[in-house]
Amino acid sequence: MDTIHAIPALRERIAGWRARDESIALVPTMGNLHAGHLSLVEAAQSRAGRVVVSIFVNPMQFNDKDDFAAYPRTLEEDRRLLQDHNVDLLFLPEQAALYPKGLGATTRVEVPGLSGVLCGAFRPGHFVGVTTIVCMLLNIAQPEMALFGEKDFQQLLLIKRMVRDLHLPVRIIGMPTMREEDGLAMSSRNRYLTPEERSRAPLLYQALRRARDIIRNSHGGCDFRALEDDSMNLLREDGLRPEYFSVRRASDLALAGPDDRDLVILAAAWLGKARLIDNLRA
Repeated sequence: MDTIHAIPALRERIAGWRARDESIALVPTMGNLHAGHLSLVEAAQSRAGRVVVSIFVNPMQFNDKDDFAAYPRTLEEDRRLLQDHNVDLLFLPEQAALYPKGLGATTRVEVPGLSGVLCGAFRPGHFVGVTTIVCMLLNIAQPEMALFGEKDFQQLLLIKRMVRDLHLPVRIIGMPTMREEDGLAMSSRNRYLTPEERSRAPLLYQALRRARDIIRNSHGGCDFRALEDDSMNLLREDGLRPEYFSVRRASDLALAGPDDRDLVILAAAWLGKARLIDNLRA
């Protein structure tokens, strides 16, 4: 596996692959890799001739400087995992290369509406940072496809909308959430959990499953707002600090109404220092 830091060098390597008619897949990450990330790598390898994994802890998507500073960085372990998975190229850009004029003077990419709800309401500016960096990486690598996990459902929907609206020639592929044996969605932030908190963390997934079952068994007669309130109270009783628990239309994240059938239930809750997010299709 080769490691490239400079944008011109990455473009030169990709141009060589493309000249040999090799397809390219990109897996953007912030490092601290786990089995969920590696499942994206494996899916990319099954779809493309060459796979590029990027690692960049993007400061623009952190609304809390302490959170950015504390974000786990495990580069040597990440390198080993990617090497073991036969990744073709690791792209490790420097912040100065991506933001040469600084964060405040950099052009930003925003998806109106979707950026300000759910996680966007609790993390102001977060999704502008996400869509900006993903747009940069897609422009730099120019892959045929890029893969993202469905655990970050709102992020995936935002990126798909951005690609469509900006007519970017890339296919965005969402892959199923990878879970631990007890149902907890895999996340780099799970490392923040103490052993006692880790034992309670699956309660978020259990609340989502409970809500999904209630919706499916209601045969179209579910009071979504009452279910949301009840689920929030249940999480509080279990010792979590929920930010939201919401039933939405899967296509655009609008609040679900009685006639909607393509639904997704999304939740975010704090447990100690860890902010957990998860979702289930209903």
